[in-house]
Amino acid sequence: MTNDKSILQISNTVDKQKLRKLTTIREMGINPYPHNFKKEISAKEIKQQFDSIEVGEKLEDKKFAVAGRLMLRRKMGKAAFLDIQDESGRIQIYVQKPELTDQERELFSNLDIGDIIGVYGFVFRTQMGQLSIHCQKFELLCKSIAPLPEKFHGLTDVELKYRQRFVDLIMNQEVKETFKVRSQIITGIRSFLDEKGFMEVETPTLQPIYGGAAAEPFSTHHNDLDTTLYMRVSPELYLKRLIVGGFEKVYEIGKNFRNESIDTTHNPEFTEIEWYEAYTDYNDQMKQVENLVESLCIKVNGTTKVKFKEHEIDFKAPWKRLSVYDGLREYAKIEPETISKEDLMKELKKYTTDVEEKKSHGELLVDLFEETVEDKLIQPTFVIDHPVEICPLTKTHRTNPKLVERFESYAGGMETSNAYTELNDPVDQALRLKEQESHREFDKEAHPMDKNFLHSIEIGMPPTGGVGIGVDRIVMLLTNNVSIRDVILFPTMKLK
Repeated sequence: MTNDKSILQISNTVDKQKLRKLTTIREMGINPYPHNFKKEISAKEIKQQFDSIEVGEKLEDKKFAVAGRLMLRRKMGKAAFLDIQDESGRIQIYVQKPELTDQERELFSNLDIGDIIGVYGFVFRTQMGQLSIHCQKFELLCKSIAPLPEKFHGLTDVELKYRQRFVDLIMNQEVKETFKVRSQIITGIRSFLDEKGFMEVETPTLQPIYGGAAAEPFSTHHNDLDTTLYMRVSPELYLKRLIVGGFEKVYEIGKNFRNESIDTTHNPEFTEIEWYEAYTDYNDQMKQVENLVESLCIKVNGTTKVKFKEHEIDFKAPWKRLSVYDGLREYAKIEPETISKEDLMKELKKYTTDVEEKKSHGELLVDLFEETVEDKLIQPTFVIDHPVEICPLTKTHRTNPKLVERFESYAGGMETSNAYTELNDPVDQALRLKEQESHREFDKEAHPMDKNFLHSIEIGMPPTGGVGIGVDRIVMLLTNNVSIRDVILFPTMKLK
């Protein structure tokens, strides 16, 4: 016999009364944790299939095995009404105690909210109009020995919601719906790209040299190779190697890792979709991004319009285009092409004390843009044509050598994607990577030199457009969640 009380020595969440009931159930000769149950139908399917039956109507020939977690119990003399919850929702169970065997009645008296049960019975509609299952027999499938949160308030402690996501999903149906939508969005991204002839690939998560984004990496040590490896900050440099190798349309959906601060739009581990398409540029990719997000919005919401915070955002293509320079002219009230570095720093100090004097003129312009423009970009907007100093992997603008052909998309005041006409001139690429490497003395996010990647560009990469989209932020926008932690099942938390 299992010693149920032994768990008290290692857990402080066990309900002692539930634990006593567990012991009683074992002593009855019942296994409280059977190996399986042949569930035949979901709560949602029952409601869909039998929505038309009348009050008082009994379909005794429509018998099903259902299963779920016991969430509510109401006693009415010799009868009881239970609510059980499965992945699709809740269904009411009607139990007539005289119809149960002696053992079933004793087992029934030892059930608690939180237990998982299987029920076999027929469909009917109560006099109160509730579609229900009339229980003819039932099984205990899992005895819960820790209490669920109080039923009327659910799990309200924000920190606890993220630490105990399993409880959050049980108690808050809207949370479960968010993650169902997240799955639909990722499926929609795959379908969109697959239909356009892209190939999904996998590139290394552990990399000897990180790159593809301005970010500080996580590092680890590989014992057998006796070398430092880095968790990738981006798959970009490997995906470009595949373009060099002859694959013309590739994408990867996966995790990136950046050793950065945690806030409402940043988590150190996040999901990104990156794709690269030969013989295209950033103009082609702007159209592709807006068409993708528009299609995702329609897929999950049935319209191009969504509510986010206090705003209504319309993702219908085409989206607005705004250059970095024009954004600064409109919102920061400066002339970016002629302002001196000294005056630029004075302007920036109006908004932040974190001003790095060693930064270039272009880098400071972008810092000022972030402080004065980004939070104004509520409707979908492509911010285009960035200063060359901040974009070491991007082709120089075809009409202005001080700029590069890059865009970032914004909506709801936050960045959602980043894209380039990719740099494929090996001489220019070598100079830019060398310049970036020189910045590493004062900028821990600067790119290291990757000679293997540079060699691939020397072999020759065709004209290419590349895009990276933050999947978590797209989910935030399409589900009206204002924190990235609300759309990541298990966000990064400090260990208690």
